[in-house]
Amino acid sequence: MLGIGAIARVAKELRRDVEVARDRDPAACGVAPVEIVATWPGIQALLAHRVAHALHTSEVPLLPRAIALLSRAVTGIEIHPAASIGKGLFIDHGSGVVIGETAEIGDDVTLYQGVTLGGTGFATGKRHPTVQDNVTIGSGAKLLGPIMIGHGAKIGANSVVITDVPPNSTVVGNPGHPVRVDGRRPEGPDADWIHLPDPIAEAIQGLASRIGALERTVAELTGEETQPVAEVRPLRTVKGPSPAGG
Repeated sequence: MLGIGAIARVAKELRRDVEVARDRDPAACGVAPVEIVATWPGIQALLAHRVAHALHTSEVPLLPRAIALLSRAVTGIEIHPAASIGKGLFIDHGSGVVIGETAEIGDDVTLYQGVTLGGTGFATGKRHPTVQDNVTIGSGAKLLGPIMIGHGAKIGANSVVITDVPPNSTVVGNPGHPVRVDGRRPEGPDADWIHLPDPIAEAIQGLASRIGALERTVAELTGEETQPVAEVRPLRTVKGPSPAGG
């Protein structure tokens, strides 16, 4: 059954959750810990999960799922009692977040609203994602199946990820395209969703460069004048300072 040690562990994790909210949420600056616990849905959902997970681990029937159901009704965040969550998880806003039964989340992970760590098919066993440490997952991203999200990865908003993600890479698009950016990123959460790579524009740029080379070769063989290669512009601007303050 749930003992004193488990209660002390839950209390310690709650204190860390509050500290993480203060570190990563500008709206929490100067807010008292009691107010954060009372009004931050991500903190409330994590607290409920810590208790439900401890009860589930102790094989208490019914109560863990009842706590998870109540937490979903109050916070809009659904976390299965069996899901494994490490230290320092921060769920910002949180509405619509779903974390499945066999999902595993490492330390210092940040999730934004609408994120799904879901399964595929009806097979039993491991069927939800494993998210390693220092991962940031943007609003509306869907991670499906028993995939591995590598250490320090960043998942762009509304990406649909169905394959493993290498460490220290950025994923954008549907289906998600892993693109390594500037080698190894600094450790810690990253809220800059403006300066993301544009793999579609990069692919078109590569095709345009190849076509330009072929056209120059044909022009040299036929003696015709070479035409300028069309400019390929990214679908979104990547200039200017990071809104995340980086």
